[in-house]
Amino acid sequence: MSPRTVFEHELTELREDLKKMCFGVEAAYNNLFQAAGAQDKEGVKAVLELDSAINDMEKKIEYRCLSLITRQHPIARDLRTVSASLKVVTDIKRVGDHVVDMAELLLRMQMKDLAVISSHMPEMIEVTKKMFCDAVAVFLRRNKEEAEHVIAGDDKVDELFNKVKEDLVMLLRTENSDVDDCVDVLMLAKYLEKIGDHAVNVAEWEIFQETGDMCNTRLL
Repeated sequence: MSPRTVFEHELTELREDLKKMCFGVEAAYNNLFQAAGAQDKEGVKAVLELDSAINDMEKKIEYRCLSLITRQHPIARDLRTVSASLKVVTDIKRVGDHVVDMAELLLRMQMKDLAVISSHMPEMIEVTKKMFCDAVAVFLRRNKEEAEHVIAGDDKVDELFNKVKEDLVMLLRTENSDVDDCVDVLMLAKYLEKIGDHAVNVAEWEIFQETGDMCNTRLL
């Protein structure tokens, strides 16, 4: 095979590994809140096993990226693709970490109904999930215009985070409030907000791999 054919084959393998990691984290997110809604404690515990698998995938993808850069010396568009993948894997890993953190929190809360504590939590969970899934999709499909739409959606996640905080403040003013529950839900909301931030990063790296620009600054 020609050097170009070998390179394109390795690029395809890189994207397949990245896709597998992304979809694994997406599935863990979905499984976590489905299990929590069904009061399935074992299902939530199963999410905790994600940590080690995601770490392994992250290292594998990083190795592939560095190997491609050092052995193949890609230029222009190819270099942007490999560089963007190397950065995106870090954001995906952090989302996986947050999913595990949320699973631990839900177990500590004894699987309490989040909507009872803050009526805006269910919507925040769904909006953040969609934003993350959309970010992954536009990066894998290489769609710059849709990436810009994902970035704009971060305002909605921030808005819901503020509404959750307002719910908790109101609850803490009542006699029946549980301070520990309020703190735990605030932490859950903060993890969701961070996942939204990582989704923005993934979308921005899609724009970079198409244009070489990051936050309106030319990088490559």
